Amino acid sequence: YIDCHMMVSEPAKWIEPLKEAGASGVTFHVESEMPEGGVPAMIKMIRDAGMKVGMVVKPGTSVDELYPYVDELDLVLIMTVNPGFSGQKFMPEMMSKVKSLRERWPNLNIEVDGGLSPSTIDAAAEAGANVIVAASAIFGSDDRQAAINALRAGVEKYKN
Repeated sequence: YIDCHMMVSEPAKWIEPLKEAGASGVTFHVESEMPEGGVPAMIKMIRDAGMKVGMVVKPGTSVDELYPYVDELDLVLIMTVNPGFSGQKFMPEMMSKVKSLRERWPNLNIEVDGGLSPSTIDAAAEAGANVIVAASAIFGSDDRQAAINALRAGVEKYKN
């Protein structure tokens, strides 16, 4: 499964190239510039291209911005750092967004990205995240497999 998290201004421009490249899903920021027709048009574009759809919300944006669209999504991504570079510190205050989504949509795939590590995985998984993005915690580890195993164990511990 290849999920393309689009941290770009105009994600609609990338749908066809991503489809041609073999992407399985496109996850775009609610804060991005949308095509004519807004978010519903963006969702339709991705679906029409045969891919799954995810939406992202940055730390400074209310999770409420996603609510009108969640029933049309395969995944919601909560950024737990400000987008831009790897190695930032996890923002635990973002877990309230995860909890809010999990309470309303118990079967939704909720992804978290930013600062996830063996020391932060419990907070994310306990809040309801079931999809984890981790770069620095894995690639910066002397034992990458142990880091992956710890992250996996953290998510598994909180599965219903």
